Amino acid sequence: MRIALVAGEASGDQLGAGLIAELRLRFPDAEFAGIGGPGMRAAGLDAWHDSQELAVMGLAEVLAHLPRLLRLRRRLRKRLLAWKPDVFIGIDAPDFNLGVEKWLKRRGIRTVHYVSPSVWAWREERAAKIGDSADRVLCLFPMEPPIYAKHAVDARFVGHPLADAIPLEPDRRSARDALAIVGQAPVLALLPGSRLGEIAKMLPVFLDAAALIAQSIPTLQILLPAANAQCDAAIREQLRARPELAARVRVLDGNAQRAMIASDVVLLASGTAALEGMLCKRPMVVGHRISPTTYRIVTRLGLLKSRYVSLPNVLADAPLIPELLQHDCVPEKLAAACLRWFGQPQTVEALLPQFTELHKQLRCDASARAADAVAELIAQ
Repeated sequence: MRIALVAGEASGDQLGAGLIAELRLRFPDAEFAGIGGPGMRAAGLDAWHDSQELAVMGLAEVLAHLPRLLRLRRRLRKRLLAWKPDVFIGIDAPDFNLGVEKWLKRRGIRTVHYVSPSVWAWREERAAKIGDSADRVLCLFPMEPPIYAKHAVDARFVGHPLADAIPLEPDRRSARDALAIVGQAPVLALLPGSRLGEIAKMLPVFLDAAALIAQSIPTLQILLPAANAQCDAAIREQLRARPELAARVRVLDGNAQRAMIASDVVLLASGTAALEGMLCKRPMVVGHRISPTTYRIVTRLGLLKSRYVSLPNVLADAPLIPELLQHDCVPEKLAAACLRWFGQPQTVEALLPQFTELHKQLRCDASARAADAVAELIAQ
């Protein structure tokens, strides 16, 4: 059995690692190859390229890297066709993977797309085109399969692996003890993103907001997880220019989940981190900016259909947490939104049961369900 997988960034690498582990239980002698990160390699992937080579976000950013990505895709397609996998699984990275899937599907190779693109937010009609590429779509969220069903596309809700991994009631006391946070000290966690570009763009705004919050909360402690050594260096370089604020900040080697669980409030960029914050049961503020070029394209063409961009709000179909985007993503507004969470414990208490209910909806043993869906397709 030969199973090819391509994951495009850190979150896709985590999904791929869990899926490979479950597929190996069903196919002990299977070979796994393709594109992945450290998690997938540890699970047994023969990585032909690293997933970071595909980690590009935003329309303008993709255009800048397009020639390199097209060359990589051509080489990958030829190598896959020569390897002749029993199934190809594209994990997220739709701009890259869907084209590869369509090309392979036309040549008789079964294809799976794991993680539906946000058809609930951007152009629902894409669901039909995704069906042209993928024999089966594996969805992390329950609102997605009904959209595909309208276009006669085989889509399965499998749940989210993060919801399986994070306890329904995270141990906040243990997290604070592990990070040596004394007593009831107020803690703010900052998560500007795991890419160097996100850190360059979002961290200065987040640090300015944190400085304003510290003016109102003199005993504030700040946790700032770094995804890797490059991110750590970029974060510390920015902190060197702010020695007064830097004295309050602890840069952590990873440990984003523990930092969120230990915090009182989380300030983060939109994306998987917002879902993780919800699963960690922490009140949060989402602040996000995209490039001006991408923003103009999105707004002028009316591409964004969803009322919300952060997953907690999308899943609840309600504004559970503040979203401060583009021109609203400024230090003063971010700080004011965070301070409201710090100053309103009763509002926080009311939020937590809603987060718990959403967590239960997503807790489905996702990697096992995804592996079952892949095995069923192979059997067909």
